[in-house]
Amino acid sequence: MNRVAAVDCGTNSIRLLIADVADGRLQDVHREMRIVRLGQGVDATGEFAPDALSRTQSALSAYADFMRRHDVGAVRMVATSAARDVANREQFFAMTSEVLGAVVPGTVAEVITGTEEAELSFRGAVGELDSAAAPFVVVDLGGGSTEVVLGSDDVVAGYSADIGCVRLTERCLRSDPPTEDEIDAARSVVRDALGEALRVVPVEQARTWVGVAGTMTTLAALAHKMTTYDSDAIHLSRVGFDELLPVCAELLAMTRQQRAVLGPMHEGRVDVIGGGALIVQELAALLGERAGISELVVSEHDILDGIALSLG
Repeated sequence: MNRVAAVDCGTNSIRLLIADVADGRLQDVHREMRIVRLGQGVDATGEFAPDALSRTQSALSAYADFMRRHDVGAVRMVATSAARDVANREQFFAMTSEVLGAVVPGTVAEVITGTEEAELSFRGAVGELDSAAAPFVVVDLGGGSTEVVLGSDDVVAGYSADIGCVRLTERCLRSDPPTEDEIDAARSVVRDALGEALRVVPVEQARTWVGVAGTMTTLAALAHKMTTYDSDAIHLSRVGFDELLPVCAELLAMTRQQRAVLGPMHEGRVDVIGGGALIVQELAALLGERAGISELVVSEHDILDGIALSLG
């Protein structure tokens, strides 16, 4: 059995999974998520903000302490959308090398391509699903990008669209709550990006839509009318579009203050969940039209699990 640590550093959050890997299966030891907003302002400036790097370093240092405490033998950290776009990413690499190198010498973050991100997300998401429900279209809705991946046992096609809840909010949804003009502009951006994705990924072949990452799981918790977030109850739960879409519309119409008091809402998602909800609305419309899909299956397992499995 091999004890490994996987770190997924996205635009909005940084997440850790320490797990034992044996025979292609994971046994969780420790799983954690922190909101650091590494991608703060990246869409506008093309650089990591000093405060964002500092928040990320603080979280990663805490993760390194967990790795040492649990006697991890291998570490892999991947950085995704925000790190692909910046001019000053060498500062980020130097920081990760210093922190992670103290756990396993030579470890540094990798900036992976959208294709690699899609494949890792798919591998992590479908491991516990019934193969009779395949083909699956897995959607990993992040802060800076959205991965759309089709496959059964293996990936058939995948695409990383350059939209996410943070990027879309910063670009289009600036008012509180967003104005109709802002929402219309955001829909145009999302439809263009998803149109590109669906030219590559034949989603009409899909039988099951699987959603992963924080926007998807939060929407599911709200649709299930949870008063607090319960990851065990969320994992592999199903949400019909008749429950999902009203939640999306309500979130877009709310102020940040109204969202903040919702029981399952993480404070780090309050200002960007509306952008994520809009992307989900557009995905539901497209998947309903093209594949006849009418519900969302939500998985707590995603790219983080895919990263850990790659170390097994």
